[in-house]
Amino acid sequence: MDISVIVPLYNEVESLEELTDWIARVMQSSGFSYEVILVDDGSRDGSWKKIEELSSKVPEIKGIKFQRNYGKSAALNEGFIHAQGNVVVTMDADLQDSPDEIPELHDMIMNQGFDLVSGWKKKRFDPITKTIPTKLYNWVTRRISGIRLHDFNCGLKAYKLEVVKCIEVYGEMHRYIPVIANWAGFNRIGEKVVQHRKRKFGVTKFGMARFINGPLDLISIAFVSRFGKRPMHIFGMLGSLLFLLGFVIGGVLSYEKLFLFEYKMTERPLFYLGLLSMVMGTQLFLAGFLGEMISRNSSERNNYLIEKTVGDL
Repeated sequence: MDISVIVPLYNEVESLEELTDWIARVMQSSGFSYEVILVDDGSRDGSWKKIEELSSKVPEIKGIKFQRNYGKSAALNEGFIHAQGNVVVTMDADLQDSPDEIPELHDMIMNQGFDLVSGWKKKRFDPITKTIPTKLYNWVTRRISGIRLHDFNCGLKAYKLEVVKCIEVYGEMHRYIPVIANWAGFNRIGEKVVQHRKRKFGVTKFGMARFINGPLDLISIAFVSRFGKRPMHIFGMLGSLLFLLGFVIGGVLSYEKLFLFEYKMTERPLFYLGLLSMVMGTQLFLAGFLGEMISRNSSERNNYLIEKTVGDL
């Protein structure tokens, strides 16, 4: 199969028929074999009934229905599990992403050597309350990740099949799929300016909670990807530094107490700072030690992504 199109959706019943018809026209005109996986994230507006109706008419349309609303990351991850196409394209269901972009995205993956191509909505039709925070979010993500993309959160993306089979998306981490893929070793990441259309049906699902959850998820990704298999490197280092700081403070106070006889150690705030540093340092060191033991005894401890092999292995 050439292409799998994954469409996560929540209460988008009005747009589904027009979207799937549009995708079909693009695929047929380009001669692609394809599937459309519609993932209903607990909709309450009749979206699933519409998906069943469309699937009964068009065999390329497949549906997955969640029992309740889990979020876009969960919907994408479930779509990734079931995708079969050599190229996997994700897009939103609100008709703001254009299926006409799919052939060029497919070409960039199959012929230009990219592992992942992210859309860039250079000209947006969103209110300023959404565009300004989004620009700030993209700037912060670029600075932290080192990936030079303008629009990390664009729903229109294309991937090699191997990429989506090797990454896991949960929480609010769909915004950071390029970061997750890059840290998994898929670093040929490209960008394409894509058309952004005004919303035709329904209402936006944009919420201010994403500006709290998003940065927390980015920190989580950074931490787990760098130290997930070696927790002692971070906890042990921080614990040792804190314990050493507390030990030095204790040594200085002890020297002054023994040789200057000018005060009681417990009357100095510095004494409690040193004591706290040693206690926290010990706790962090033990946390790293326990984390290391768990990691070394995990069934996933030697699970690494291998790009190629040669010879009779």
